[in-house]
Amino acid sequence: MGRLSVKYLGLDLKSPLIVSSSRLTSGLDHLKEAEDSGAGAVVLKSLFEEQIDHYIHSIPLAADYPEADDYVSYYMRSNTVDEYLSLIKNAKESLSIPVIPSINCYSSGGWTGFARNIAEAGADAIEINVFFLPDDRKKSASDSEKVYLELVEKLKKTVKIPLVLKIGFRFSNILNIIDQFYMRGVAGVVMFNRFYEPDIDIDRMDIIPAPVFSREEEMRYVLRWIGMASAEDIKIDISASTGVRSGKHAIKYLLAGADTVQVCSVLYSKGLQFLKVMNREIEEWMERKEFGSVDEFRGRLNYRNYTRPVVYERTQFMKYFAAEE
Repeated sequence: MGRLSVKYLGLDLKSPLIVSSSRLTSGLDHLKEAEDSGAGAVVLKSLFEEQIDHYIHSIPLAADYPEADDYVSYYMRSNTVDEYLSLIKNAKESLSIPVIPSINCYSSGGWTGFARNIAEAGADAIEINVFFLPDDRKKSASDSEKVYLELVEKLKKTVKIPLVLKIGFRFSNILNIIDQFYMRGVAGVVMFNRFYEPDIDIDRMDIIPAPVFSREEEMRYVLRWIGMASAEDIKIDISASTGVRSGKHAIKYLLAGADTVQVCSVLYSKGLQFLKVMNREIEEWMERKEFGSVDEFRGRLNYRNYTRPVVYERTQFMKYFAAEE
């Protein structure tokens, strides 16, 4: 293993850079290019819960309605769920780096049994991109969190391969919910996912999608919580996500305590081969600082190891400026 090699979910990665779930990981050609460009692993484009539900509910149709045999056969051949399972199998046969399928879900419903199909297709782990919008004002925060925990418990009964949760930062207590995941056998968390957000077009008087690509300044939301979560006595792997535009940004997340760093937005504009540039930036920085491995500096600046951990606790501008006087 080289200087950049890391462990993630018990898997050996040649680089801490992971290509996150996106259109760039939806086909075998792109996956091969990602590997050739130095990706440590790939997270396949997400399969949505609605697709899985449609797939599951269609299977008994032929038994109940024989006249629908032709329709069901066509659906099963052309449906993206079957294609997804084929992509997993083909990727595992063609790549030497870990292949991690992704499921985008909003409930802890009956779709979870399908995770077994994904595991049987050869997946190295499963990443669950999950967010339940708390839109019921009569439901408490703890009630909402129960849905996450129920989902984890169902999935852990279904599959034996590592389970990763890609979560948002809108929890009342992020450190507590990560601890709850750990106690239920979750192998890793991705901090954090980015959801569809609405914007308003004042000229058209319409609701439109907000920009989908992350920006460098969004890293500040993530650095704090990775720096604090990695300092806890929680044996759970952390993958950083959001705002990564260069190797220097990846280094920041690793110094905060991330085990790996997921990259997406910058690869849309600069191509998958930009991973080579990012890996080179990390290696050159390591050489200047005389680090022989990522483990030698990972978490060096997290809440536990930094000499002034209070900087992670500061939330008010006045408190910050008063402390600097």
